[in-house]
Amino acid sequence: MEIFASLDLTESQVARLRYVAGPDCLHLREPLAEDATLDPSFTASQVVFGNVPPRWLPQSRALRWIQLESVGFGEYRTLDWRSLGRSVAMTNLVGFFAEPVAETALAGILALYRGIDRLVRLQADRDWQGERLRRDLHTLAGARVVLFGYGSINRRLATLLTPFECKVIPFGRGWTPEELDSALAVADVVVCAVPETDATIGLFDAARLALLKPSALFVNLGRGSVLVESALSECLHAGRLGGALIDVTAREPLPPGHDFWDCPRLILSQHSGGGTADEMDRKIEAFADNLSRYRAGEPLVGIVDFEKGY
Repeated sequence: MEIFASLDLTESQVARLRYVAGPDCLHLREPLAEDATLDPSFTASQVVFGNVPPRWLPQSRALRWIQLESVGFGEYRTLDWRSLGRSVAMTNLVGFFAEPVAETALAGILALYRGIDRLVRLQADRDWQGERLRRDLHTLAGARVVLFGYGSINRRLATLLTPFECKVIPFGRGWTPEELDSALAVADVVVCAVPETDATIGLFDAARLALLKPSALFVNLGRGSVLVESALSECLHAGRLGGALIDVTAREPLPPGHDFWDCPRLILSQHSGGGTADEMDRKIEAFADNLSRYRAGEPLVGIVDFEKGY
């Protein structure tokens, strides 16, 4: 069997991946650009580890399984999976980033409530505000927190919020716009962690953001497409929202002229929320586990359902 991997690896990680591959032929490549020329080693491989250009997939007759190194798979949604899915399985790292992303959310919420974002800027400017800062500070204790999307990330965040005695309002599957809007009107914090689907694209537009209290915090951890970014920017500039933590944006990297770079009361975590120092090592171990399942003919972990969108 031939395995094609497109990843950014250290020497020790290369050695570990070669050990995982065992007797199988392993083709290692650096991360690939979207317009990369089709690699003959890819078309000869039955298994792929990494996020290869989407247009490559229909050009391989050998491919049977692709393990993404991400949870997101939006770039592959436009492929004809009714046909491709008959021979190719795709798995993602579902649940893999739950702990670090949930901790990023908690850190950002506390930073905004306790003014840490502003204090960092004041320190850089050598500007002592002292007592004047106190009137703008809040506590998380007892806050009403709407968790929009109740997958692994927000379930973990709900646990992390337990010591703060927050009133958690979860929205999993089966929510209605009316139910969501009612909850937003009383929310102190809104945390979005949902995949990109037809139902979520542009969901948080100007009208929906206007339902939030002026002191509310908005957090987006899932997909940038859920938010109309210009509407959030307008709210923050006008002082109609308490603050925002944005980990994901519609375009990444964020363009230099984008308003989020200078938006007040906004923490931009640059899609680093799921990162850890041992991230790639853990990805290799996740692949190793699924590869063992694949070789044994057992069900794979994290099968992507393109009809459902997750």
